[in-house]
Amino acid sequence: MIHVVLADDQTLVRAGFRSILDGEPDITVLAEAANGLEAVRMTRELRPDVVLMDIRMPELDGLEATRRIAAENGASKVLILTTFDLDEYVYDALRSGASGFLVKDTEPTELIHAVRVVARGDALRDRAGDHPPADRRVRRPGATADSGPPAGRLDHP
Repeated sequence: MIHVVLADDQTLVRAGFRSILDGEPDITVLAEAANGLEAVRMTRELRPDVVLMDIRMPELDGLEATRRIAAENGASKVLILTTFDLDEYVYDALRSGASGFLVKDTEPTELIHAVRVVARGDALRDRAGDHPPADRRVRRPGATADSGPPAGRLDHP
């Protein structure tokens, strides 16, 4: 069974994620956090396999919450979910210790797949399995397509 904590400041978003994930026989949502401080506390107490983390939340943003979770509890993997598909956010999320990054308009089947992949301890890859999603879009802030490989690749050679 994959145990998940949801962290998003929007109640309706959390309810949607819960509905999608709880419908799977191998996934259960343990708790919901409305801010980053709650996410860190719940992760410390519940030790979920995966934390679905929004980037922008009150009291403590998702990037700092991810840093704290990664520092305190390497067993819980963080999957960032956000409305922002900006290179800077993706790069910061990976640097903070996230195992993957998805935008909130991701299809439900892709969210379920991502939770399973991250729970196994693998880095998130796209559905084709040949390139991580960020490999196509993420470059260090200020970098160009000709300045070298993407920052923070999610796969491990």
